[in-house]
Amino acid sequence: MYAIVDIETTGGNAVHNKITEIGIFIFDGEEVVDEYQTLINPGIGIPSYIQSFTGISNKMVENAPMFHEVADRIKELTDNKIFVAHNVNFDYSFLRNEFSELSIQFKLKKLCTVRLSRNIFPDMPSYGLGSICDELNIPIYNRHRAAGDCLATVKLFKQLIENDKDSFIEYSLNRSSKEALLPPNLPREKFEALPESIGVYYFHDEHGNIVYIGKARNIENRVSSHFAGNTNTKSRQLFINSIFDVSFETCGTELIALLLESYMIKKHWPKFNRAQRKVEFNYGIYKYEDRSGLIRFNVAKASPFEKPLITFRYLTEARSFLAKKVRENQLCAKLSGLQRAKNECYDFNIEVCKGACCGKETPGKYNSRAEKVLELFNNHNQSFAIIGNGREVKESSVVVVEKGNYLGFGYLEREQQINNAIEFKSFINPYPDNPDVQKILSGFLNKPHHDEVLNF
Repeated sequence: MYAIVDIETTGGNAVHNKITEIGIFIFDGEEVVDEYQTLINPGIGIPSYIQSFTGISNKMVENAPMFHEVADRIKELTDNKIFVAHNVNFDYSFLRNEFSELSIQFKLKKLCTVRLSRNIFPDMPSYGLGSICDELNIPIYNRHRAAGDCLATVKLFKQLIENDKDSFIEYSLNRSSKEALLPPNLPREKFEALPESIGVYYFHDEHGNIVYIGKARNIENRVSSHFAGNTNTKSRQLFINSIFDVSFETCGTELIALLLESYMIKKHWPKFNRAQRKVEFNYGIYKYEDRSGLIRFNVAKASPFEKPLITFRYLTEARSFLAKKVRENQLCAKLSGLQRAKNECYDFNIEVCKGACCGKETPGKYNSRAEKVLELFNNHNQSFAIIGNGREVKESSVVVVEKGNYLGFGYLEREQQINNAIEFKSFINPYPDNPDVQKILSGFLNKPHHDEVLNF
């Protein structure tokens, strides 16, 4: 038994908006056996553009019941039914949120008539309710009202059942199919083509434009994770409904996936990569030598006139990084700009610092440990190649850095023996260097890894 539902709301965000009208038709697969429809007082104002779109005004809902007054009837009708709607996650998220506010669990199996239509009626020009109903000669009376749209969805669903030659509806109800999780406009075959490999994936809109770029150790699992969980927020609903296609590039290693993701985000500026589109590295760690000959470090705002050893987005991030290196190598926190003690640093008395700050240790001994820190994250004069796994068994990947400048990455046959920079460079595709890339490389080199690093 199916509960076919349509709602009208005050807006697209289920957390901040409310239901203004609901239509429910109970359908046994052949005919409607029960129905319910009512306006609902949302308890908040209906925006004027929504009033124009639906025809539901504030005055119309003024004396309508609140949701809590009709919740029992809605729950009774939908209990133990399969929840069906056009773009099902929209309607379902609003009802789930309304019931949640009443401390009532609302959990049903779902079917989306948009996704079903894409599979049972392929090659339609559009899968919006109005468009597909026009194509299938289904009249819609009282458009953008709950009962009118809901009745049209009933007729659409009936045609879907009659034309479901491959039992796609039954398959969609199987939990392992993940059909209820997928965006309404994403063809299932695109999702099924995703590999369980390291790489970069791209979400495309209806015009083919890239709207989101991500990297993953397992592309299939990572893409699936975007569609699971809470879909109530307006931004998330917009994101999910914007996905019409997904493509990918396998990379072989997580390092190359990170480098490619960074490059492609800067190239395409996808609208849903807001957090990554503009990455500013505002702080750097600098090294200098004082009058006593001691190598000292300090964290300061990044300057275009002096190249830092490494850059960070945030001051706290830079200080934490430096503090870890200072602690690991028994350097002085005061000489590294992390403490402001008048005499010896606070760590000297607990024997963490060896006393360079108060003349108890010679510059030579102190500097020998400071030089080790420089080797860890100061690669501006180093040339090396990072050899890792390729996209397939017979292939290796290579990332090339020359005199601290990132040149790019590429792939070669695993059997090939190469030991010099000129040969390595012939296998790579060039990519631009920037602070973001330098941080990715520094992060990789400062962490345990299984890739081979060849210096030249």
